[in-house]
Amino acid sequence: MANLTGERRARFVQDMFSRIAARYDLMNRIMTAGQDVQWRKEVIRRSAIPPNGRLLDLGAGSGDLAFECMQQFPTCRALAADFTLEMMKVGRARSMGARRQIVDWVAADAQRLPFPDETFDAVVSGFLLRNLGDVPKSLREQYRVLKPGGRIVCLDTTPPPHSALSPLIHFYLRIVIPFLGGLIAGQREAYQYLPASTDSFLEPER
Repeated sequence: MANLTGERRARFVQDMFSRIAARYDLMNRIMTAGQDVQWRKEVIRRSAIPPNGRLLDLGAGSGDLAFECMQQFPTCRALAADFTLEMMKVGRARSMGARRQIVDWVAADAQRLPFPDETFDAVVSGFLLRNLGDVPKSLREQYRVLKPGGRIVCLDTTPPPHSALSPLIHFYLRIVIPFLGGLIAGQREAYQYLPASTDSFLEPER
């Protein structure tokens, strides 16, 4: 699954996220013991959006980064873009909640962005890059739509370094997470793919 390429990978990823959309946020909180919330706060802090700036949350899923942007920088304009309709439906339902946070939504392929050059002050993503068939192409697109002086900030999981804890980490990734995915989301296969995509992704330095 993690070695799929091109259109086959894109279709697999789109279908997978459609199936896990309803429980995706809950599973993220459980898998990371809530740390993903702090990671996203740090992504937005590092994006350094100027007053009234424009932020693109790419591969937005349910829009966690876009909503966090509205929390930290209330005058910003946040656009959440994803190519999975079911994930965006979950996010749009959130935007109609008590906080009335206004986030715009658009269907978009991270490797072929439908935006003019130099549109955004920051482009951010959470757990996007390791699901792409062509990472350099997506990064070129992100850079293209970025204003001069803007920032790209990417949050992702990478292969864990070898250490004394490696056996425990691999046990958690390969056994515990798929078990939880089957139990909570009813999608064991999807949660076998997600750890596998971490193991097969680029090291942080690359």
